Amino acid sequence: MIELQIDGKTVSVPEGSVVMHAADAAGTYVPHFCYHKKLSIAANCRMCLVDIEKAPKPMPACATPVTQGMVVRTKSDKALRAQQSVMEFLLINHPLDCPICDQGGECQLQDLAVGYGKSASRYQEEKRVVFHKDVGPLISMEEMSRCIHCTRCVRFGQEVSGVMELGMIHRGEHSEITTMVGSTIDSELSGNMIDICPVGALTSKPFRYSARTWELSRRKSVSPHDSTGANLIVQVKSGKVMRVVPLENDDVNECWIADRDRFSYEAVNSDARLTRPMIKQGGQWQPVDWTTALGYVADGLKRVKAEFGAAGIGALGSAHSTVEELHLLAKLVRGLGSENIDHRVRHADFGNTAAAGKARWLGTSVASLSTLQAALVVGSFLRKDHPLFAQRLRQAVRRGAQVFSLQAAHDDWLLPLAGTLTAAPAAWAQQLADVAVAVAAAKGIDAPAAGQASAAAQAVAAALLSGERKAVLLGNAAAQHPQAGTLLALAQWIGTHTGASVGYLGEAANSVGAQLVGALPGAGGLNAGQMLGQPMKALLLLNLEPVLDSADAAAAKAALAGSGLVVALTAFKDALVDNADVLLPIAPFTETAGTFVNAEGRAQSFHGVVKPLGDTRPAWKVLRVLGNLLGLPGFEQETSDEVRAEALGDLSTLPARLDNSTSATPQPAAAATGLQRVADVPIYCTDMLVRRATALQLTADARAPEAGIPSALWQALGLQPGGRVLVSQGQGAVILPAREDSSLADGVVRVAAGHPATVALGAMFGAITVEKA
Repeated sequence: MIELQIDGKTVSVPEGSVVMHAADAAGTYVPHFCYHKKLSIAANCRMCLVDIEKAPKPMPACATPVTQGMVVRTKSDKALRAQQSVMEFLLINHPLDCPICDQGGECQLQDLAVGYGKSASRYQEEKRVVFHKDVGPLISMEEMSRCIHCTRCVRFGQEVSGVMELGMIHRGEHSEITTMVGSTIDSELSGNMIDICPVGALTSKPFRYSARTWELSRRKSVSPHDSTGANLIVQVKSGKVMRVVPLENDDVNECWIADRDRFSYEAVNSDARLTRPMIKQGGQWQPVDWTTALGYVADGLKRVKAEFGAAGIGALGSAHSTVEELHLLAKLVRGLGSENIDHRVRHADFGNTAAAGKARWLGTSVASLSTLQAALVVGSFLRKDHPLFAQRLRQAVRRGAQVFSLQAAHDDWLLPLAGTLTAAPAAWAQQLADVAVAVAAAKGIDAPAAGQASAAAQAVAAALLSGERKAVLLGNAAAQHPQAGTLLALAQWIGTHTGASVGYLGEAANSVGAQLVGALPGAGGLNAGQMLGQPMKALLLLNLEPVLDSADAAAAKAALAGSGLVVALTAFKDALVDNADVLLPIAPFTETAGTFVNAEGRAQSFHGVVKPLGDTRPAWKVLRVLGNLLGLPGFEQETSDEVRAEALGDLSTLPARLDNSTSATPQPAAAATGLQRVADVPIYCTDMLVRRATALQLTADARAPEAGIPSALWQALGLQPGGRVLVSQGQGAVILPAREDSSLADGVVRVAAGHPATVALGAMFGAITVEKA
């Protein structure tokens, strides 16, 4: 540790720190613009000039290393004159448009100009003008004349999101921040540039000119999308959600959020919201009151049970629903005598479950991903499935970590991979077996399955056998895989013999919580694949669009068409629920209290930030009243806290209930013949909210899906850029634009799921045929 004095206060900081770090440790504020604790040092705004004893001139606090015995004065006349001079230079070309600037009221430049600026400028010449740029539907660069060239946005792209989408061109007063050749900003983390911009140069396009910051109430919440459990601040005006920004939590999301966390609130305010219960009569939807709607549902369920038995009743809940909602849904179905309850609508291997009362999880903490020394990621479209986990692995790689990928297609994760294992989905288990063979050979023990230690497998094994912090991470596609149990068993063997943690990245905000509360079929119960593969006598759907959210869209569509009573608890009147009889308007996450359990098993509760819209009600209250109408015991809860306490019990016991152990025998399947499908779920098609967020649906990531074709098949079909193909699977076929993908394994065709353009096709994994259209 190095000891120095700041404004007369003695402080100790680690060797290699800069004066800014020491000032933070001493509780002394040094004005700054370009410095950001999560970004590299740029030292180009010079606002943090301080007076250092024996230094001939003021020095930048952010870029001056500390030395033993250093004496720093941040408020001496010398320091203050330097800071005031820098402020005068910064304001020379700044437009005086604070009254119309979205940043007004939360602007660093505004705040520091009050403390360090003068009441009038000595500069009489014309101010420079920087023309606006159109960089997409999320970020507004309309007023780039405000930019002070701190380059935070540039460094964020390079260091956090992994792609340098913005840069500086020209010199002197002609310098400007822009994209290359007029391209758009397409990173899934791009909205964070708005937060770190210290002036009003980068602002939120959906929020632009809609409210002033002092009009907004700020309330804490938790993201309902991926398994990170990002902490949010939801900003509200007049009972309406206006903006979402990150709440800093270094253990979970640091100070970042993904764009879908930030902009999906648009769906909450959309015209698609369902605000009254509706019953279908004569093929037409009729709005009714809650008493009528719930009475209709209760009578229908009683009638189905009396006529066909409880085994004809099933329920499917989305893992984007809260712990409280899923607990009461499972309790209601079981109260009726049925065990047909599930949340794993995109899965194919339903035998891969943890022991009763336990849950599959990440296998390590979220924060530890940033410090891994080696990682093998199996079956993940990492950047789009888990943007914040991807940026943590990016941090690890910047520190020297080796990251390997096992996939059928290798998207650019915007981090240098140490190696790739490329194989068709049916061969993933064999690829893992090969890694296990390489580990076994290195340790002189027997392998769990037959295989061949290829050079790529040996590289993975060597990385996992070295170092102290390593992980085998199973992605969404690995969890949804028909051989998910075998993949986990092989991963566990590799983890056990290399010292690596093993776990699932997690599909949704509450994938772990859904397991913990028993939203899984009991003895003799039907799983999600069975309930969406055959007509049910009665089916309750919570927060789901089964055709878009299922593993086999065509089968789900056919099953729903033949089902009896279909009740959809949904926030949207345009929910894609074929053959629904009743729509019950439930509150999205902004209008209800609840709890999500993220990938690491962290339970995070939140409250509604606005009142429910119209006649909308929180889903847990709807299910509680429905339980009462059905005469079931245990539906007397008055608050969501009571439901959570019943569902999860003592939260301190949660770590003991996280379990990735498996008794499955590693048995890689025989190599498949013919073409196989691998399906990603596009980032803005994952749930009901992002599908209805207007700005997100205008991004590059929301473009209509294309068929990814491996190079050998592309040439065999004689395809050219811009060509189209007829893709057939089962009884369905669609015509899609074709794209050559040289990263695809031979014999694999990549066709997205979860999108209206591909719902005619079958399972996410399976045989597929392709012809030139």
